[in-house]
Amino acid sequence: MKMRLAWSTLLLAGLAFGQAAAPAGVGSVGAAGASGAVRTAAPVDWANLNRYRDANAKLGAPTTDEDRVVFMGDSITDAWVRFNFFPGKPYIGRGISGQTTPQMLVRFRQDVVDLKPKVVLILAGTNDIAGNTGPSTPEMIEDNLMTMADIAKANGIKVVLCSITPAFDYPWKRGMEPAPKILALNAWMKEYAAKAGLIYADYYSAMVDERPGMKTELSTDGVHPNQAGYDLMAPVAERAIAQALGRK
Repeated sequence: MKMRLAWSTLLLAGLAFGQAAAPAGVGSVGAAGASGAVRTAAPVDWANLNRYRDANAKLGAPTTDEDRVVFMGDSITDAWVRFNFFPGKPYIGRGISGQTTPQMLVRFRQDVVDLKPKVVLILAGTNDIAGNTGPSTPEMIEDNLMTMADIAKANGIKVVLCSITPAFDYPWKRGMEPAPKILALNAWMKEYAAKAGLIYADYYSAMVDERPGMKTELSTDGVHPNQAGYDLMAPVAERAIAQALGRK
């Protein structure tokens, strides 16, 4: 499979590795006063790096026998911690509601690599399809997922790519027709995982209905799983983690 690396992806990868800096003035709003001095507003935390900064600092390094796993994602991962999120397991949720793959790529080192997990599960892409941070092509989403996987592998972390969960429509942005786009991205993800030696966790197949959207009993809004939805997803995640750890 030919690798596609757009300049934007390379920039974001550099940011994730701490090797690139934003141009002067980016991320702030300035206005010249009567004296000619520029008043600069506080920079915008676009990737929400502040969300888990304190929690990461308090977490500490894993113990020698700890099979630490990080779940990286958007609102579906973010909400999972409120729904009986693997009690007693050394699993760490690092989801942020509304996030797209470029935002996750920027915070990937801080919220995944620096925590030194053995495995990372990446569940991302539906907010890209919704256009939460602007228009996004399938190639852009794929590039960002591949780059996160490459960063993880370079740091000795096993990668699980998780299928995007089904959605027939987005309640916050109607008319985006996500269903066929999700299906196509999942097909690419499964193929890429097989070729790159990654694990593919298929939530989609068990959650999709005939439209195709999410089964009504698994969600209250057609996008975000409820307890029944997470109960269905959990064993899929556990099997993928066991496979990544070599415990099939």
